[in-house]
Amino acid sequence: MEVTGLSAPTVNVFISSSLNSFRSQKRYSRSLTIAEFKCKLQLVVGSPASCMELELYGPDDKFYSKLDQEDALLGSYPVDDGCRIHVIDHSGARLGEYEDMSKVEKYEISQEAYDQRQNSVRSFLKRNKLGRYSEEERAQQEAESSQRPTEEAQAGAIPVGSRCEDLQISSLATGSVSAMMSR
Repeated sequence: MEVTGLSAPTVNVFISSSLNSFRSQKRYSRSLTIAEFKCKLQLVVGSPASCMELELYGPDDKFYSKLDQEDALLGSYPVDDGCRIHVIDHSGARLGEYEDMSKVEKYEISQEAYDQRQNSVRSFLKRNKLGRYSEEERAQQEAESSQRPTEEAQAGAIPVGSRCEDLQISSLATGSVSAMMSR
């Protein structure tokens, strides 16, 4: 383990936890106390700060030390870019408890009940005749959809490997040549 005298004011570390199976990379100030650092980690790992035990691992995943002095600065430990801080949760939560979204209760509403609401996006679109509730847009979509089969038929009639010419590019090219010639 090598500790340098001069270091950057922030450090990029990987955060792992006993509560989840993924790691996240975060940047933190070295001037944070361990207590403040734990409060920031609550948002990352989902464990209460009071139930955290922190372990510091080097970039080679070798254990360095425990971060157990609440009033010590993060920079007072040999934390460097690429290190990993592992959060051990003592709250009683289980691994993966916060990852399984199928266990989360979701609010659902029927289409009829949603149509009755006056403060919804759908009622706003209907009132202002926007999106799919706009007659102009609906007519334009119908025109495009009726034109699409004819374009596909025309494209199907072109033999594979035949040469083609883009009329816009060729007209621009001839226009610029004639403009040069008229000078």
